[in-house]
Amino acid sequence: MANFRQTPLTCSGHTRPVVDLDFSDITPCGYFLISACKDGKPMIRQGDTGDWIGTFEGHKGAVWSATLNKDATRAATGAADFTAKIWDAEKGDELHTFSHRHIVKSVDFNRAGTHLLTGSNEKLLRIFDLNKTDAEPLQFAGHTSNIRAALFSTDGKRVFSASDDKTVRAWDASDGTELKRLDFSAIPNSLVLSSDGKTIVLTYGQFIAFYNSETGSCAFAESFKGHFGPVHCVRFSPDGELYASGSEDGTLRLWQTTVGKTYGLWKCIVPDDNNSFDVQNNTAELKVET
Repeated sequence: MANFRQTPLTCSGHTRPVVDLDFSDITPCGYFLISACKDGKPMIRQGDTGDWIGTFEGHKGAVWSATLNKDATRAATGAADFTAKIWDAEKGDELHTFSHRHIVKSVDFNRAGTHLLTGSNEKLLRIFDLNKTDAEPLQFAGHTSNIRAALFSTDGKRVFSASDDKTVRAWDASDGTELKRLDFSAIPNSLVLSSDGKTIVLTYGQFIAFYNSETGSCAFAESFKGHFGPVHCVRFSPDGELYASGSEDGTLRLWQTTVGKTYGLWKCIVPDDNNSFDVQNNTAELKVET
């Protein structure tokens, strides 16, 4: 069988480093991808092709985090202007602003879309009730340095966070009790949890690493050779066919999880006797339609 070389799709448009990404679930209109960038202009795109749909205007500083609810009707962003914002993802309108005392580095919806989790340079995690936006949030303390990333577990009962203190921690979402702590030798840039809750995916430098959430052991690590700078974030599409990475080079790149499969803009070209298929190296070509 032929070996295929990974050919990512490059999504331009941002003018500074891309620091966070998130996919929606699959909707009747497909699925969507939101990106956060230091240019202060989070963008929403078609998830399988990377085509630009719109830009959310309103933050007064670098946007460090962006997320979509499962049906892509709401977006949330966290920024250097000390705020987290809720947006109408279909119209682009700003719906609510949650003020913080320092830079907001991470935002995440629970699966029901009823609560928003934030992590900030205050070294604190907060959970806001979106049905009671004026109520005081539940607050978690324990990290000793800035929080890089935070997310809900699939069932919403736990919260996971990654920090500059080189730890990833698990918390009880109902009362903020720390449940587990994993220590690392480097600062994690990005954190994502598999749908079954068993695997923590981290990015650091130009690598992505997969850790067992129970034991902390590393399953494997992969290098991103398409970017021209450190990788800040990675997210998997809801159908599992691709994953997106955002980098210091200001680009998003879409990568196939099964290289060589015809999907989206990727078209597999099967070699025959009339082309330059390299029999010795057993390689074939995967082209991206533009």
